[in-house]
Amino acid sequence: MRKSLPCTFAAALAAQPRRIRAPTIGDHGHSRRSAPPRSGLARALAATALFALAQAAAAAQSSGPHPGPAPRDFAHAEVHILKVQGSIYMLVGAGGNITVQTGSDGVLLVDTGYAAMSEKVLAAVRSLSDGPIRYIIDTHVHADHTGGNETLAKAGSTIAGGNVVGNIGASAGSQAAILAFQTVLERMAAPSEGEAATPQGAWPTETYTTPERKLFFNGEGIEMIHIPAAHTDGDTMVFFRRSDVISTGDIFVTNGYPIVDLARGGNIQGVIAGLNRIIEIAIPANEQEDGTLVVPGHGRLCDVADVVFYQEMVTIIRDRVQDMIKRGLTLAQVVAARPTRDYDPRYGATSGFWTTDKFVEAVYRSLKH
Repeated sequence: MRKSLPCTFAAALAAQPRRIRAPTIGDHGHSRRSAPPRSGLARALAATALFALAQAAAAAQSSGPHPGPAPRDFAHAEVHILKVQGSIYMLVGAGGNITVQTGSDGVLLVDTGYAAMSEKVLAAVRSLSDGPIRYIIDTHVHADHTGGNETLAKAGSTIAGGNVVGNIGASAGSQAAILAFQTVLERMAAPSEGEAATPQGAWPTETYTTPERKLFFNGEGIEMIHIPAAHTDGDTMVFFRRSDVISTGDIFVTNGYPIVDLARGGNIQGVIAGLNRIIEIAIPANEQEDGTLVVPGHGRLCDVADVVFYQEMVTIIRDRVQDMIKRGLTLAQVVAARPTRDYDPRYGATSGFWTTDKFVEAVYRSLKH
């Protein structure tokens, strides 16, 4: 088993980083049993220490049951770029993490960040590729992941077969296709009372209702995998098969406990099912390090060992709460019992939109119902 350690500047200096434009936001590094870290993931994690100032910006942009707290100053927020592996890059700082695939066919994006960060996201994408943005995949409905849909889609163009453009007009190919699970479109088109309406230009243009949808783009197979009732009821994970990268959306985050949006169909059981699916797909490399890399909805770049640790934590807390419910404890009693106590130093929060108590309540209500 690996031991988790805080990522330090000493570790960063000891590592040999590969060519990286800018790092992801890190919260913890990991030691290895043998020589100093040499894997691509370990080098990237070490480099994150050199950009510690970016953590404050990311902390202000986490997602939540509502769009999430906006950064204090969009004008000074920055988008950082990290090369993951294969044809995949990770953009950090625009809200939720954004995954970018580039190649001869053009550009594919997984999520688009806050609307106010769209131009900076577009500039970051253009620094990676001058090809057209062809596809945008939404991992779920929250605005810190979908806010940039309209701007970034209009900057792209759709791949249209036959005489589609000639038959129905030039608008058919005038923007990138936006793909999502069906409930994402339904929630955007008919927001709940008190929610701001989503501009129609940001709505998905193509949806799916099956467990998976598959694409072949830029020379690799891409699997869109729906996880029912997890973070929300419209979650999609994206697996880039040749690059060996999984983009998880907010089913998996590294900077706190899972966010379970009960109002939008979320459930702790679905979160665990999603984490199990990541572990099922991913293949570790040397000493359980590297191999399949995982882009979380928020936080640092990970490998499967990080997901296993997180999955075990969530499962243990789920089981503790389940046992308390079976013993007849009320919500107030469960919260007071602090079933997350041993994990709070790493994942807990006493302030902000998603506190430890709110997480425990979400677990309780998921299981009680």
